[in-house]
Amino acid sequence: MKIGIVGLSQVGKTTIFSLLTGLEVDLFAQEHQRGTAKVHDPRVDTLAKMYEPKKVTYATLEFFDTPPLKINDKKERTQVFNALQSVEALMLVIRAFKNESVPTPEVEKPVDQLKATLDEFLFRDLDIITGRIERLENAKRKLEPKEETELKLLKRLVEVLENEELLSKLELTDDEKKLLGGFSLVTLKPIAVTVNLDEEQFQRKDYETKNEVLKICAKNNFAYVELCGKLEMELNALSEEERVEFLKEIGAEESGIQRLSRALYNQVGLISFFTVGKDEVRAWTLRKGATAVDAAGAIHSDLARGFIKAEVMKYDDLIRLGSEKAVKEAGLVKLVGKDYVVEDGDIITIRFNI
Repeated sequence: MKIGIVGLSQVGKTTIFSLLTGLEVDLFAQEHQRGTAKVHDPRVDTLAKMYEPKKVTYATLEFFDTPPLKINDKKERTQVFNALQSVEALMLVIRAFKNESVPTPEVEKPVDQLKATLDEFLFRDLDIITGRIERLENAKRKLEPKEETELKLLKRLVEVLENEELLSKLELTDDEKKLLGGFSLVTLKPIAVTVNLDEEQFQRKDYETKNEVLKICAKNNFAYVELCGKLEMELNALSEEERVEFLKEIGAEESGIQRLSRALYNQVGLISFFTVGKDEVRAWTLRKGATAVDAAGAIHSDLARGFIKAEVMKYDDLIRLGSEKAVKEAGLVKLVGKDYVVEDGDIITIRFNI
């Protein structure tokens, strides 16, 4: 899963990218930078303690940090959105923190940053769609039935965008989504909003225009996470033991980056299933609604090709009863076929033959 990080200048998005991926980055890069981040999942830690494997592997997300988005600058906007063509979701970074040594964004209030960035999204999609409509309407030939269908759909989308609504509010059919696949429309993508706070704001869990930001996020079904980039950088420099103690001192159970990675994972419609054993405990990523044979394919294409059955037990049952043996004795291990819909937290063993 690829996620694009978007924000105005001086909001701290590249710092957050660095914290997520563990990469040292070029703060003045004019092109997108790419890195992979672990999805922090306490269930993986618990399973690792139970099985004591040689290797522990977390689910991951891939992040693209784009150049700063400049308001009303079509050339800069094009550069940013070209970098986002291959991403499947967006993380929008908003600055709330106060720091005199870091210049303020061109739009200062957090809610105004959010509105301005969403407006840029709307303008971009409107440009793309109206351009395509013009080409279809000015074609010097009779349109094919597929093109007629596309034209009707695009005009419907224009109405939504001109009403200052995101396209994600629409319930599109699979065929309609397929028709729009080549446009890489940003307002169709899942969006998470990350607000970058200073320490004082983080402690009191408040900042200027917070309620307005929350209303926009709720209206559009955006994921929402608050974190303090400065605190996260301090946490990142500590050992595991020191980090646990530091989190206790500030009244937090986990870091903001951990909350952020998990919120993004959920927002883009992903679930985790697990494979366990002495060699490795591993979290695997699937889209919601995926089947047992999809899970087999995620592990290895040979497992999907030779799929016979899958043994499934629930993470909660394993933790509650304390061992695989106890789960089996309680009759809670299922033997399922390829059409079984995998649920978040399933622990799966594939039976296959090639």
